[in-house]
Amino acid sequence: MKMKKTFWMMTLCLGLFACENNTVSKKQQENKTVTDGVEVLYFYGKQRCPTCKAIEQETKELVSTTFADEVKNGKLLFKTLDIEENEALAEKYQITWSSLVLVDYDNGEEKVEDMTKFAFGNARKSPETFKNGLTDKIKEMLN
Repeated sequence: MKMKKTFWMMTLCLGLFACENNTVSKKQQENKTVTDGVEVLYFYGKQRCPTCKAIEQETKELVSTTFADEVKNGKLLFKTLDIEENEALAEKYQITWSSLVLVDYDNGEEKVEDMTKFAFGNARKSPETFKNGLTDKIKEMLN
């Protein structure tokens, strides 16, 4: 009986520790940046329409599949950012509502591409058009 209690206590502790690490990981991900590559930044507000959700979902899926190698080697980073919690960054890129922004970092230079209009026009109703256009733009910026 004592062995079972010990096993369950260890399992519970490991589970709690793992949850704690996931929280830290998410926070670390928010603070992570790319110095030579591309950041894909999806900003969102409190109210999120179906199109806003589609932009995030389609972008996340595209980055994690099509650009898995670039993510792994640190050349591409996708961030989902709450506008209110990231005011300085939102102000830097002049973000006032849900937006999709690509930032290309190359030798200390920063080139910003606002994909918001394209994203809202395609992510929900034409997801393949959205993914193809976003893929082309990311590849262009990575080269």
